[in-house]
Amino acid sequence: MARALELDGPRSLRLSDVPAEALAPRSIRVKALLSGVSHGTELSLYRGTSAFDERVFDRALRAFITPDTPTATYPAPLGYELVGRVAEVGEQVTELAPGDLVHVGAPHREEATLDLDVAAAATYPPVRLPQDAPLERWLFVSVGAVALVAVHDAQIKLGDHVAVIGLGAIGLLLVQMAKLAGAARVVAIDPVQSRRELSLKLGADDALDPTAAPDGPGAALKRSAGHGVDVAVETSGATAGLQAAVSAPGLGGRVVTVGFYQGGAPELRLGEEWHHNRLDMVSSMGAWGAPHRAYPAWNRPRVMQTVVDLLASGAVRTDGLPVRHFPFADAVDAYGWLDENPNEAVKVAFTYDGGER
Repeated sequence: MARALELDGPRSLRLSDVPAEALAPRSIRVKALLSGVSHGTELSLYRGTSAFDERVFDRALRAFITPDTPTATYPAPLGYELVGRVAEVGEQVTELAPGDLVHVGAPHREEATLDLDVAAAATYPPVRLPQDAPLERWLFVSVGAVALVAVHDAQIKLGDHVAVIGLGAIGLLLVQMAKLAGAARVVAIDPVQSRRELSLKLGADDALDPTAAPDGPGAALKRSAGHGVDVAVETSGATAGLQAAVSAPGLGGRVVTVGFYQGGAPELRLGEEWHHNRLDMVSSMGAWGAPHRAYPAWNRPRVMQTVVDLLASGAVRTDGLPVRHFPFADAVDAYGWLDENPNEAVKVAFTYDGGER
């Protein structure tokens, strides 16, 4: 038996014992070392504010619908970024071996069993990790994949000016990736001072507090630079952040949305800069059956491996990003803490008994 985290309803979590799954010929069994909590997707599910709370996304129809026959929302697992060590492999598995360190798109649980052929087509397919780096670095593989796809969707050109709105884990990785992609100037925007300071250490050229600009951060940015940015990327999932992104580009610029928005959008004023500057707005999405825009050349395994390579080489840094660790036994309390203190850590991680330090 191994423990897994289950969501029984809004703000109602429990750890449950689940039996070990049989190991099929193309399956692997992974013992968890660390798993990371998503501040966007998971926290919205925990709070009950997600778009999935009352409706389902029909992948064939590509629409949110209210099903004729209601589907059970709970219990549901949480999580999709688990770092662990391969404990067993099926008789037909040749890609991985016992002892390999891997990142897998599995929920928070002490043990995960995956069919490699099924997992290869998932949003976060398994990827082997280097053995000679701090484990904590690999907590950023999934969010790094989100950031990388967003940079590709942004179509950043050599010499572009870029704004990154929202400096959580994805935003701080995006600051660095935008520079690697050729951006000449990157402006980071976030109301949290410590995150703005961290963005400057990671390569941002300027950092703005959106709450300190009487006409909004877009106007402040344009006054300081003399013009708007070419691309604004929004990662916070807050519609106020999206309005800031819409206000930042100049005429004909591009806005790329990464955040997972919930509810209405009272702060979003599409009749202002978005309309008058004839902006393109692009939703960056690499999940829910949405392939990379350059698929099949860029499939999910390639995205994941590229992020691992960037993190392993140090081209994209995670040192200095505040991570709050909780033992998996305290996972229920950890979500309560994150719910009340969403800005206190860039990442929340669970550690597992017997995990390596």
